[in-house]
Amino acid sequence: MNLSQAFRIVRNHSLELCEKLIIEDFSLQASEEVSPPKWHLAHTTWFFEQFILVPKDTGYVVKHPQFNFLFNSYYNSLGARTARNQRGLMSRPSVEEVKIYRSYVDEAMLKLLESDNGAIADLVTLGLNHEQQHQELLITDLKYSLWFNPLNPKVMDIKEYSPELESSWITIDSGVYEIGFKGDGFCYDNELNPHKVYINDFSISSALVTNGEYLEFMKAGGYENPTYWHDEGWAWAREQQIKAPLYWEEIEGEWFYYTLDGQQEVDRSASLAHVNFYEASAYAAWKRCRLPTEFEWEVAQSRFSWGKRWEWTNSAYLPYPGFTVAPGAIGEYNGKFMVNQMVLRGASVATSSGHSRPSYRNFFHPKYRWQFMGIRLAKSK
Repeated sequence: MNLSQAFRIVRNHSLELCEKLIIEDFSLQASEEVSPPKWHLAHTTWFFEQFILVPKDTGYVVKHPQFNFLFNSYYNSLGARTARNQRGLMSRPSVEEVKIYRSYVDEAMLKLLESDNGAIADLVTLGLNHEQQHQELLITDLKYSLWFNPLNPKVMDIKEYSPELESSWITIDSGVYEIGFKGDGFCYDNELNPHKVYINDFSISSALVTNGEYLEFMKAGGYENPTYWHDEGWAWAREQQIKAPLYWEEIEGEWFYYTLDGQQEVDRSASLAHVNFYEASAYAAWKRCRLPTEFEWEVAQSRFSWGKRWEWTNSAYLPYPGFTVAPGAIGEYNGKFMVNQMVLRGASVATSSGHSRPSYRNFFHPKYRWQFMGIRLAKSK
């Protein structure tokens, strides 16, 4: 598959994700942390325009100069932008105008790709991976916003919950292991450079924690016992009055959760989702286990199945040895977030096809749980 074909496939998939939405859905934004579908469609287009077409195509004409303000995300070097918590307030441009904007940029991009000698290939590949990130965010952000609707809307079925495999312990011997992206193909700068780490003997579960297993933690008073929790996590749970994973609701003694395919009874055999780092750590402590480090996860990942859930690790999001921030606005992509974040490894049911690899480092603040975040246990020998 050449780059033009890949471009068409990725760009079309963003629109395919919205096929069952009604116009009113496109502007939903239930909190500052999530963005409306319309904004995701426009922002990913803005990325190609601002990072490739404007600097690389001398004949390109920016059709909507004000879109730079509306659809910039966090690139301070590219100027002022809409406040993150106000993205859902922008009723203009319309959904149709955003789709026209996408077509306008796509046409220019495909012409540039036809005439280019490969000079923009790396930037286009980055743009496609950036869009795939936003495809997952579009799904998870939409789920969060629709959750507030008592009608429990059905907009897509991505098989959010499926039975987890039987669990066993995998033993990993101590030693020096190489961590980080190696080989050809795309990776983000935070996956570089490959480096060696020493790891002690440890064991890691072959399966993710299930809903049923987590229910036992809840029934045992896990949310009421501070001895399992980090102090910050305990304060969060008390302040927010948290008693269960996100989207869970107890109705007449039975637990249900909201999915993008409507409300469903909790499947006890399925992989747990939508818990944050605080909850994951508390559950691990209750089980007299711990979360794996991101290095342990990467060393062990070939020996278990992964990809249903982003898996919390006990590693802070920090630069690898030799990490340098790229020049210009591209340098704002990963490096500036290397503080107060925890690493998650793997992928999820919402991750776009071809957008996962063993060295991928996802990262979020410990309090967030609207992504498909789950738990895999580890223990020291």
